[in-house]
Amino acid sequence: MSAQSYRFPWNHLIGFVLSVLFTLLAVFVAFNTDFSSTVVLWIIGIFAVFQAIIQLFMFMHVTEGQEGLLNIINMFNSAVLALIIVFGTIWVLTSGHAGGH
Repeated sequence: MSAQSYRFPWNHLIGFVLSVLFTLLAVFVAFNTDFSSTVVLWIIGIFAVFQAIIQLFMFMHVTEGQEGLLNIINMFNSAVLALIIVFGTIWVLTSGHAGGH
């Protein structure tokens, strides 16, 4: 292996450190704060989303190659569709539209 072909995987190191940091922050929020359980769950969920985004870009290289932008657009559309399905279902089931009164 020549010195020119070897590159230190900085993206992997930075992604790993950020993933560990978000995990430790979530543990800290869960065990060392006086927030309500709802707030703690929201914070952990937000950290999980950030960690998933970091892993997609740093480890899975979704932006590399000729279809990089298309991959991002498809993931965004899939996330929007999933959110519409989940929150639409919750809205219908909690607003009385699903019951037969």
